[in-house]
Amino acid sequence: MSEHITVLLHEAVDALVQNADGLYLDCTFGRGGHSRLILEKLSENGRLIGIDKDPRAIATGEALQEEDSRFQICHGSFADMSQWISDHSEGKPVAGILLDLGVSSPQLDEAERGFSFMKDGPLDMRMDTTSGLTAREWIASAKEEEIADVFYQFGEERCSRRLAKAIVTRREEEPFERTLDLAAVIKEAHPKWEKNKHPATRAFQGMRIFLNNELGDLESGLQTAFECLDKSGRLVVISFHSLEDRMVKRFIRFKEKGPQLPPDIPFMEKDFPKELKHIGKAVKASKEEVEANVRSRSAIMRIAEKLI
Repeated sequence: MSEHITVLLHEAVDALVQNADGLYLDCTFGRGGHSRLILEKLSENGRLIGIDKDPRAIATGEALQEEDSRFQICHGSFADMSQWISDHSEGKPVAGILLDLGVSSPQLDEAERGFSFMKDGPLDMRMDTTSGLTAREWIASAKEEEIADVFYQFGEERCSRRLAKAIVTRREEEPFERTLDLAAVIKEAHPKWEKNKHPATRAFQGMRIFLNNELGDLESGLQTAFECLDKSGRLVVISFHSLEDRMVKRFIRFKEKGPQLPPDIPFMEKDFPKELKHIGKAVKASKEEVEANVRSRSAIMRIAEKLI
């Protein structure tokens, strides 16, 4: 099994935990790196709820739950965090919420999960392997226009229409079953290769984000997190690509400054009270961390504190 190296481990936990007696949420438990350090920083009165879609992550969380009575693991999307807070908070207000977005190293490295265009495996790509449409099923049934739109909107793939056409042409002859087969067709059809990047990178990213509703979960999860946080509670979000980070940045800015109205519309500051404030600048992995874990190079962490 691949080892998962937690990105921005100490930076995230130091920003998150401001009250050792508080209740915290690790909304993307993964293999528990952040959660274990959070628990080290909590007192015996502190509590931590972990959430993850991945059944394998849940198995790891259940083992930690057996070790530490302060911890509770929950299976599902962090967009539904309010329900688990209601079930497991024991009446404690929420002092901090952490979202470490994207996929974990085990998910990428285990070929059978179907996330990788570098290792041969079944076309799956589901974070929650117990439900939802697989990549194989979607590629087999989606219209050419839909495939192109997913590649473009979620993968920011500029050659999306050309790649979609190649996929649809090939599937009429033989269906796609394996990751390397799909990656090879995309590679052959792609006219503009980016330096140091596999031609299938953006297409695979787009499929993964679409199939797992990652941006939809993030949009609703950010608002739910804000509503669940207690006053002075911290929101810490680690993003790994521009679509996620843009959403996080805009959300914090909106809660901090209110809607961007034309200058000729009169309004008073009290009409749009500040609800969040950003803490410091966006944090990126250090040179040393990137050298130790190349996947950390794209990580961006933003921190906000609730004001009301």
